[in-house]
Amino acid sequence: MSEKPDKIIGIIGGSGLYDMEGLTEVREEKIETPFGDPSDVFITGNLGDARMVFLPRHGRGHKLLPSEINYRANIYGMKKLGVEWLISVSAVGSMREEIEPGHLVIVDQFYDRTKGRASTFFGDGIVGHVEFADPVCGDLSELLYTAAKESGATVHKGGTYVCIEGPQFSTRAESKIYRSWGVDVIGMTNIPEAKLAREAELCYSTIALSTDYDCWHESAESVTVEMVLATISKNVANARQVIKNAVSAIGGERGCKCAEAMRFATITSMDAVTEEAKERLELLIGKYK
Repeated sequence: MSEKPDKIIGIIGGSGLYDMEGLTEVREEKIETPFGDPSDVFITGNLGDARMVFLPRHGRGHKLLPSEINYRANIYGMKKLGVEWLISVSAVGSMREEIEPGHLVIVDQFYDRTKGRASTFFGDGIVGHVEFADPVCGDLSELLYTAAKESGATVHKGGTYVCIEGPQFSTRAESKIYRSWGVDVIGMTNIPEAKLAREAELCYSTIALSTDYDCWHESAESVTVEMVLATISKNVANARQVIKNAVSAIGGERGCKCAEAMRFATITSMDAVTEEAKERLELLIGKYK
């Protein structure tokens, strides 16, 4: 590897995202974590003054269901590799007429409808709570929105992402109820990813790629895998360009709350925390002990 990069930026999404023009010194990194194995090896490379760290969320070949993804290992691995900014690239269904298939959304809120996914690094003898009212990094989101506009993509600023368990798509009744709640897009993967990124003190933001109108849209076909894949293939090129545009603007000292989200998070007295728990969370809270 070359000298230490000025910034390290993580990307979680599909396998095709790291096929990026200008990416050099590409290599694979196998990372071990206290929480098990990540979805796949991490792909690292240099883009200008940035080190890029890519991870296919579902594994190469798309082998993992949304509920089978080891979100804790994925986020821990990013942290271990020095990532400070984490961009999620995610296929979603649109819950709004104006968010057409092929459009991008830089979401700013989440509604959690998942069931039983491990959503915290705490537990097993140590308790902690992080602030999550604003679940994405406003600074990073603004940079991504600007980069998306510069790329020529049709992009919507802000919106609520309802995360369902899957792997089935919604029923028509569910889809209409979610719309009545005022959500903008629907997906299956950004929770608990966003929660864990906050505990890892990463600046996290989502580029949501609209692939379909879910099944609420009476004049549209019901969502199918073929429909989703066809639109995703077009959107991936857009996402790569947005990321390339954003990389040069990302960097410098982080002035957002994300950078110190864990400072006052731990509730358990450190005297009462086992050595095993301290070791497990050293990467996340060690600087505050």
